[in-house]
Amino acid sequence: MRVQHRHIIYIQGYDPRGLAQYYRMFRTELRKFARLYGIAATTTRPQAADSGEIASWTIETKADDWQTRTDYDFLRFEDFIQRDLAQPIWRIVLHAVWIYWRLIVRGTAYRFFAANWRFATFITWPHLILLAEAAGCAAIAFGVEWGLHQLGLPHLLGAAAAVAIFVAMLGTVLKYTENRTYVLYLLSDTIWTWQFSHRQRPEWDERIDRFAQHLVKTASSSDADEIVLVGHSSGSFLGVEILARALKLDASLGRHGPRIVLLTIGGNFPIVGFHAASQDFRNHMRQLAVEPSIDWIDCQARKDVMNFFQLDPLAAHGIDAGPTRRNPTIVPVRFREIILPEHYN
Repeated sequence: MRVQHRHIIYIQGYDPRGLAQYYRMFRTELRKFARLYGIAATTTRPQAADSGEIASWTIETKADDWQTRTDYDFLRFEDFIQRDLAQPIWRIVLHAVWIYWRLIVRGTAYRFFAANWRFATFITWPHLILLAEAAGCAAIAFGVEWGLHQLGLPHLLGAAAAVAIFVAMLGTVLKYTENRTYVLYLLSDTIWTWQFSHRQRPEWDERIDRFAQHLVKTASSSDADEIVLVGHSSGSFLGVEILARALKLDASLGRHGPRIVLLTIGGNFPIVGFHAASQDFRNHMRQLAVEPSIDWIDCQARKDVMNFFQLDPLAAHGIDAGPTRRNPTIVPVRFREIILPEHYN
C-alpha cells in the first residue's frame, strides 16, 4: 500500500533535552535522509498545543513517482525528566543504590543478565563508576582523618571531618564529571523505571491517559492513511501503555479510519515488565499481541546496547498468546546498511 498521508505520533525516551534540541536533530537527520535517498523533503516549524504537552509539525517528502505528507506529533515528557534530574545529588544516589540492591535481592537483575548481558552491564555501569568514585573520595577522607589524628585532634572530631569531606567530595565529583560519565542521569533513569513499574508516578500515568485520548481523537478525525505510534527506547513501553489505554477508550480503534501501527525502536520492555508489580503492563502486551486491528513492529539492533536484541518481548515475559498471536513482528536492523559510513559511528 502506497501511503500518501501518514500521521506519526512520536514518544520520546527518558531524555531531558526537550523539543528545541529534538527538532534540530530531526531537521538535520531529515536532510541527511533526503540526500542519501535522492528525494525532496521539507518540514514546517513546530507548533505547540495549548497544554504544551504536544508539539506538531508537517513534513512533505516526494520523488519522481510519489509524494507523502506526514503530520508529526511529538509527545513531551521532558518537564518530568528535568524535574527528576534537579533532585539533590544525595537523594538520587541513595535512592538508586537502594533500588539496585532490591533488583539483586529479588532476582530481577539476574533476569536482565539472562535476557541480554549487554543491557544489564549498561545499567550496572553507573553503579560501578559510583563505587570507584566513592572509594577514591573515601581514601582521601581517611587520609585527612589520619592526619588530623596525628595532629592530636580527638578521634570523634577527626571522623566527623572525614565524613563531611567524603560527602562534599563525592557530591562535587559527581556534579562536575556528569557531562562525561552520565552517572546521575542513568541513576535517575533507574529510579524512574522502578517507580513507573510500581505505579508510583501518577503524573506520568495521568499524561499517558491524556495521550491515549489524543490518539483516539486523532484516529477519529484524521484523513491519514495510517497512524504510526513510534516509541523509541523507553518510549517503547510507554507506547504499549498509550495504545492499550486507547483501545480501552475505543475498542474498535483500529477498525475504523486510519490503519493503526505501533512501531517500537530499541525497545527495553523488560526494564518494566520483569518487575512482579507490572502485571498490568504484561496484560497490555498480551492484549496487543492478539489484537487483530493493529500492527506492532519491533525493530531491534545489536549496535544499540540499551536494546534487548534478539529478544521476543512476549516469550521473555512468559506471555503465551496462543494461536491467535499476531504481534509483534520483530525486525532486526543493521544501521550500517541504511546510513552512510561516515555517519555510522
